[in-house]
Amino acid sequence: MSSNVFRFLVSTLSFLSSFSGAVSQGTLHRRDYFYVGQTYAAQGNSSIAFGQIYVEHLTPEKITQPFPLLMIHGHGMTGTNFLNTPDGRPGWADYFTSKGYEVYIIDQPSRGRSAWQKDIDGVQSAFDTFTIESHFTATQLHNLWPQASLHTKWPGNGSVGDPVFDAFYASTMPSLDSDEETAMKIRAAGSKLLDRIGPVVLLTHSQSGQHGWVLGDARPSSIRAIVALEPIGPPFINAVFPPIAAARQFGLTDIAVSYSPPVTSPEDIARIAVSSSPTFTCFQQASPPRKLVNLAHIPVLIVTSESSYHSIYDGCTAEFLRQAGVSVKHVNLGDVGIHGNGHMMFMEKNGLQIAEEVVQRWISQTVHA
Repeated sequence: MSSNVFRFLVSTLSFLSSFSGAVSQGTLHRRDYFYVGQTYAAQGNSSIAFGQIYVEHLTPEKITQPFPLLMIHGHGMTGTNFLNTPDGRPGWADYFTSKGYEVYIIDQPSRGRSAWQKDIDGVQSAFDTFTIESHFTATQLHNLWPQASLHTKWPGNGSVGDPVFDAFYASTMPSLDSDEETAMKIRAAGSKLLDRIGPVVLLTHSQSGQHGWVLGDARPSSIRAIVALEPIGPPFINAVFPPIAAARQFGLTDIAVSYSPPVTSPEDIARIAVSSSPTFTCFQQASPPRKLVNLAHIPVLIVTSESSYHSIYDGCTAEFLRQAGVSVKHVNLGDVGIHGNGHMMFMEKNGLQIAEEVVQRWISQTVHA
């Protein structure tokens, strides 16, 4: 072996050794991707596609779980949320492939790798750094709600200039301003995806919480269970952050879902305030409550972090679903000994503990072939 070749091999091994500490080795899997849900719109003498979603498909060396896991990210994010953490650790996609799940991860319509057609899809906007810091990564420094001071699990100081924050913020994306438009696009493209890949366990986060209810309503036979990580809520109104205004006119969704007795307009859903404070009013249906008939057979797990603003109102969201006939288990992480997490729990230092002890445990106990 020549001295030059030897020096090359030594330097290469040294580089790989130093790099291995920054990014952990992942689970062996096959990766492919596809698009689904596009519609064509005339443009001059031709046409363009819109409404499609990017779908990343991860297949472990051996599938041992009866149903795939379909992951949908939240507002301002993309499917990269689940691939690895901003500080280079394996993410939830890797964890669940290691448990034998086939995993599908989408980019929501008009975001990330799912093309945005500005003349068709509507206006977009992006989170600024203050919103990310104060709501997600450094809530303990801003204390915008009482539980915010409990946040300890973000990997880094959560502020601009910290390399972990900078990596995370660089991954955020402009999103459609209209949650109603987004929900309609998800229903259209997501239904086609479910028709293609068959029954799944659906995992949602934040904004995509309502997409779980919408897709469960549109394709009830294709959803075996829903894991809702801090789903958008509470019913009928925004909370915590001004303006405290009406939202989600059908309860937990911006678009119509199937109730019994049927609902022809949002005003058909009679509601009452069961508790109120300056930053949050919990609305439930007036008696007798209408039932969310297509969601009634789908078991739901809602997971809420100890320090998140969702700790204020996720209980109201869970109770709304129960009142409407949905089987819900609501886990507050602090109540089961998992402390210090914020809204981006799956990226945080103990994210794999949450996946293992809460999410995977519930799925294995609840979902069967």
